[in-house]
Amino acid sequence: MNPSPKELLDTMLGHLDFAFEIKEIPSGSGITLQIYTPEKERLIGRRGEVLEDLQLLLNRMITSKDPKAPRVTVDVEHYREMHDDALIARIRQMADIVRATGRSYQLEPMNSYQRRIVHNAFKDDPEIMTWSPSDEARIKRITLRKK
Repeated sequence: MNPSPKELLDTMLGHLDFAFEIKEIPSGSGITLQIYTPEKERLIGRRGEVLEDLQLLLNRMITSKDPKAPRVTVDVEHYREMHDDALIARIRQMADIVRATGRSYQLEPMNSYQRRIVHNAFKDDPEIMTWSPSDEARIKRITLRKK
């Protein structure tokens, strides 16, 4: 029997010598493993890089055993949620400038997760549309435009 995602993450963090607690939370199409630790800065890393790498490694381990396994999100003390809220707030300020001036605004390069958050934030906006180049494009930037 394959270990659960929580058990795999527990083993990984144990080998890395972290003191931690993991809570499993059902979310959308998968689960979120929320980690609580006194060493959250070390586990999150600079700009969330360690957290991203940990999530990628865990999902690769899971899908190597079961390609149809649901995606697992790994978070540390709600870092992703706070980071996503801050990203949306910042992008909404830029959208207000686009509304006022009517001029398009090109955002900084983002990873696919961040781009999805931005697109979803504006999908029902009556005045602002988002546009991204195709997946083949080298630089992944979103452009905010007035409809």
